[in-house]
Amino acid sequence: MDAQPDPAHEPGTGLDRRAELSEFLRTRRARLKPEDVGLPDFGRHRRVPGLRREELAQLAGVSVAYYTRLEQGNGQNVSAEVLDSIARALRLTDAEHAHLMHLAKPKQHKKKPAARAQQVRVALRQLLDSIDGVPAYIVGRRSDILAWNRMAAALFGDWAELPPQERNWARLVFLNPAYRELFVEWDQKQSDMVSYLRMDAGCHPEDPRLSALVGELSVKSEEFRRLWATHDVKEKSHGVKHLRHPLVGELTLSFETFSIVDDAEQSLITYHAEPGSPSADALRLLASWGTDATHVGRTAPRA
Repeated sequence: MDAQPDPAHEPGTGLDRRAELSEFLRTRRARLKPEDVGLPDFGRHRRVPGLRREELAQLAGVSVAYYTRLEQGNGQNVSAEVLDSIARALRLTDAEHAHLMHLAKPKQHKKKPAARAQQVRVALRQLLDSIDGVPAYIVGRRSDILAWNRMAAALFGDWAELPPQERNWARLVFLNPAYRELFVEWDQKQSDMVSYLRMDAGCHPEDPRLSALVGELSVKSEEFRRLWATHDVKEKSHGVKHLRHPLVGELTLSFETFSIVDDAEQSLITYHAEPGSPSADALRLLASWGTDATHVGRTAPRA
């Protein structure tokens, strides 16, 4: 079934920061139950899911009118201290707290031309090529895949075979069925991807290319529409991924995220296996195949 993109992310316009702030606060408030914060629960007499605005305002130590204005998207005159109090009352994670600050008090920074492609320094590309036996790639704004080594191509598919505009994790996850077979915990992968993209949108609501991507995915993917509406956010960090590779079978790999100091919009992602584990053996086998692994027993995933 076709769907129309939400006006808050019409292609080419950028996201509506006030609408984003309003919906984020509303969804965070809705997920809290009175008993979670030590308030009495009146059961069936409650007309709204989660906390009422009055209850949240009381917990944050602000007036109901003040909080209501903020939840309506008006964060112009709110102080950082008040936002901290509201974040504590809503029990926000560190990532959610940062997202709230981005939406309510956006930083003023120089706008980069929307059409300018992100560039990876030559030294970083050389570093990727020198990392032997460890899948590694650099991801930029909008989840764009900017550079990678041969092990990443062997594990995830040779992105060089895709047009540059299709080298994007959100596109691959929601529009490319081949990746559904690769990630064992597929639902979690989808949820993480949307949370990363939402975090990026909070930092750069004026980015028309990001808005266009969100609009396209909202039209083409029901799963994306559902997850985008939750307003969940998450920062890339570290963890474990379970993969099912068509050549070497299942792998359990730890991933790490390293921010590029001179470009906060780029991150280096690496995957490694526990030494001596079957997954380490599988990675060594993939290393022996190199990028040929994308052509043996399968074709490289295409969007």
